[in-house]
Amino acid sequence: MIQKSSTINDVARLAGVSKRTVSRVINGSLSVGDSTRVRVEKIIAELNYSPNTQARGLASSRSYLLGLIYDNPDALYLDDVQRGVLEICSTLGYELVVHPCRYRSETLVQDCLNFINRSKLDGVIVLPPVSELESLALALKNAGRPYVRLTSVSIDEPQHIVVSDDRAAAAEMARYFAQLGHQDIAFISGPQRYKSSTERMEGFKLGLSAYGITLQTERIIEGNNTYETGIECARNLLSQTPLPTAIFANNDQMAAGVLKVAHQMGIAIPDQLSVAGFDDNLLASRVIPALTTIRRPVRQMAQLATTKMIMVIEQNDKAAQQVAAKVAPTLVVRESTAQAAVAVSS
Repeated sequence: MIQKSSTINDVARLAGVSKRTVSRVINGSLSVGDSTRVRVEKIIAELNYSPNTQARGLASSRSYLLGLIYDNPDALYLDDVQRGVLEICSTLGYELVVHPCRYRSETLVQDCLNFINRSKLDGVIVLPPVSELESLALALKNAGRPYVRLTSVSIDEPQHIVVSDDRAAAAEMARYFAQLGHQDIAFISGPQRYKSSTERMEGFKLGLSAYGITLQTERIIEGNNTYETGIECARNLLSQTPLPTAIFANNDQMAAGVLKVAHQMGIAIPDQLSVAGFDDNLLASRVIPALTTIRRPVRQMAQLATTKMIMVIEQNDKAAQQVAAKVAPTLVVRESTAQAAVAVSS
């Protein structure tokens, strides 16, 4: 005889609560008291009750699907974000659908709305640089679609953003270089149409200025946040005479490109040239020499964004506002930086 599976009605009856309360416990709602939550969870465990996402969606008019919208060439960054999102989703019973898009596409906003409608999403998390587009945020608001943006500047209400203070972090890197005695410093920026890139460059300049150091125009070159453009930019900078004594790259991918070119040119790291990046992705600790960088807590940001999103979906805006809206990246010193050497000719 086939044993009948337990239902939400069974859980509610044995726990002495309504089906709605059981549903709230399953969905991680903060509106359920601790004692009630413990009692319901105990019954769920005893009955081995496990509602599927589709059934939950039909019962609550929600899909329990979250979307992730991005246009970022850094696969390691995306992996970190997805891991953070999924850690919260798996705990609270949601699933994730990802949507790559083209930041510069004229149809980006409509494409994103079509994705949300087609996938029947409860809400979306938007990554930079797409998250910087006010046109998309406005369209999501007008459509009544819950969203959270990961950004480097405070450009929205607290329940809709998680901010990484990139400007302050870049200033910290500048102070570190200055305290090592570096005066002739180069900077490989990301695309200047991105707020994150401008925030990092302005923060770096500000940090250097506190030590009376000016970032010279010829020592600034723009890359595209890829390993390949890091190589191109490094060849440009390392063909200059004299060589800079330090290079700060907008992300770890481009910094790794600098390490490669320096190795090819016989420039010793860090004896002749200090190199640093930004992000502290998996690559940073595995290249040789290991890369000094800024650790941006990407996974934590993704977790905070997902928590905010689910609170907004559950119409608990007050709780969403109380979840941290800003994180502080930190300096990580490794083997690719050292005291300034005397400038050498190429």
